[in-house]
Order: sequence, then structure tokens, then C-alpha cells
Amino acid sequence: MPADRQQHTPGLSSTDSPNLPPSRNPSLSADEKHLPHTVFDVDDNEEDDNQHPSHSLLSHPPPSKPPPAFHPAVIISIWITLSSSVIIYNKYILSDLHFGYPITLTTWHLTFATIGTRILAKTSHLLDGLSQITMTWDRWLRSILPIGALFSASLIFSNMAYLTLSVSFIQMLKAFTSVAVLAISIVMGLEKANKRTMLIVLLISLGVAIASVGELEFAMSGFICQTLGILFEATRLVTIQKLLHGMKMDPLVSLYYFAPVCATLNAILIPVYEGTAPFKEAMTTLGPMILVTNASVAFALNVAVVFLIGSASSLVLTLSGVLKDVLLVLGSVFLLGSTVTFIQLAGYSLALAGLVAFKTNPDVLDERIRRLRRAFGKA
Repeated sequence: MPADRQQHTPGLSSTDSPNLPPSRNPSLSADEKHLPHTVFDVDDNEEDDNQHPSHSLLSHPPPSKPPPAFHPAVIISIWITLSSSVIIYNKYILSDLHFGYPITLTTWHLTFATIGTRILAKTSHLLDGLSQITMTWDRWLRSILPIGALFSASLIFSNMAYLTLSVSFIQMLKAFTSVAVLAISIVMGLEKANKRTMLIVLLISLGVAIASVGELEFAMSGFICQTLGILFEATRLVTIQKLLHGMKMDPLVSLYYFAPVCATLNAILIPVYEGTAPFKEAMTTLGPMILVTNASVAFALNVAVVFLIGSASSLVLTLSGVLKDVLLVLGSVFLLGSTVTFIQLAGYSLALAGLVAFKTNPDVLDERIRRLRRAFGKA
């Protein structure tokens, strides 16, 4: 809630995220936009403006000082492992263990995150960014609450999709998130369409459409839930750009403010849509060990993102995100028994190629293409 950190606030910053010079667009992080969204995504860094990818709304603000304690390869490996583990673990709970209560599971994650962020704020420097924020009740009501509502809807519908869709297919559908963000941004006047961008969007959309056609276990209910989850997530990201102008928030600071809001909103929905059954089955079907480890892995992922941002270049983070998605699809096949058809692989490959082009600075991408052409010519 707003009141509990106000004694640390020296004044309202002129930017949306830590480390952003006042003159910069307070958009979501250039580097973190290359990262797929985490369970608690609340999915600018210090690069020059001419190095900044053009699609600035597809990311989140980085922490004030990413701790460079480990080699980037180690940090990226940990992030890939945690990100994949969260998704597969959630699928295992919701589908394999037949704990069909996605709202309850999401509420538990957010409650755990609420407690975890407050412990970190007292015992570490990972939430030092709280001292740069003045949170008033007016700002909380106008910004944190509506964004938290969008956040809750995104998480709930995304988790509901795991009840009927495979992990591999959900990952393929998530490739459309960037397109949804861009479309909403254009409608709201935050981005302008150009020929290059629209061609890339067409490529991503075509790839996702082909992947959908090739899905053998297609379930319309799950497809609708995942689509709604994507739309709510895209709207949330754009709304952050509109409403949190002038605030510095890294992923953990964002989680500090949004997790209790989302947990409360979700808790209100549980008795209406899921009743009291999940409280009984949580202990009998899952048990304390699964509940705690599942929430711990999800929370650890958010901490890992703090170390990840700024650990490598935007291009490396983009390719790491693609690698993570590919490994997750493979993990879904080998660990969960999902079936991926050749048509899906072809469609997903098109979508991933489009995502790499979409999230990479055009100048950087053109330079890489020129190098490949020169190397191919010499060969």
C-alpha cells in the first residue's frame, strides 16, 4: 500500500524507471523488452538513444544497478532454467495434478511475492529503488490499481489456458504479444507504423496462424483464454507507459507495489468463481512442499531478472529469449509429452524470426546481415 514506504521518498522522479535520464522517453526497458514475460511481469537502460530499439514499449524498466556478480552466461542460464521451470511447474500443477484452480494458484504466487519483496526490502539492497518513489494515495488509485487489475486479468487468463492447451502451443501463441503491444500503442498514439514494422508484424502473425492451424490438440476455450491473457498483458504494458510517467520502477520494485494489489483482487474472485474447494485441495492434492517450491521458483525468477538486465547486449538478450522459447517447446515435448507437428515448427520458426527482427535495433540487424553477406561472399 502507498503509505508504508513514504518515509523513504526524497521526491518524485522525472522518469518512469530507474537510470533513465529525464529527457528520455519513460518507456519500458530496452534490454528487458527482449525477455519473455515472467509470471510476475510488472516482461530504460543506459544505452545511447541510437542504440535503443525502436519498439520501446515492449519492455520493463531495469534496476538501478544490476549486480554484475556473475558472468552473463551464468546469469542467462539461470534465467532460462527458472523461466522454463515456472511454466512447466504451473502446467504440472494445473493439468497433471488436476488442481484446476488457476485463480487460486495465481493468488498464492502473488501473496508469496508480496511477502518476499517486503523481506528483501528489509534485508537486501535489491529494492533500494523504493527510496526514489513517492507513492501517494491519488497516484495509487489512478495508476497502481488499474494496472494491477490488468495484471491480474493477464495472469489469470494465461494460467487458465494451461488447463486445456499444451505448453508448446501456448509459447507459440505468446509470440503474438509483441504484435498486440504495437497495435495498442499505435491506436493510443504512442507508436507510429512504418513499412518495415508492418512487414515484420505480418511475418509474426502469419507464423502464429500457421502454428495454430497445425495444433493437434486445439481447444477453443484455451485459445480464447490465452488470447485474452495476451490482450490484457499488452494493454498493461501500454498503460504502464501512459500512467506511470515520472516514476522509477525496476521489476522488483514494480512487484512490491503490484503484487499485493493483484493478490487482493484475485482473492475477491476466488469465492465467486472457484469457491472453497481450492483451499481444501491445496493441501490434499498439492501439499506444503509443492506450494512453497512452486511459489519460490516463480519469485526467484523475478529476482533473476534484476541480475539479467544489463548483463549483456540487447541482441544477446533477444537471442537468449528465443533460445529459452525453443528449449521450452522441446521440454514440453520430452517432459510433458506434447505433440508438435512439422506445420507448427514451420510457423513458429517464422514467428521467432519475426520476433528477432522486431526486437533488434534496425541498425544492429542490418549490420549483422551485412556481415553474413560478406562472410557468405568470401566463402
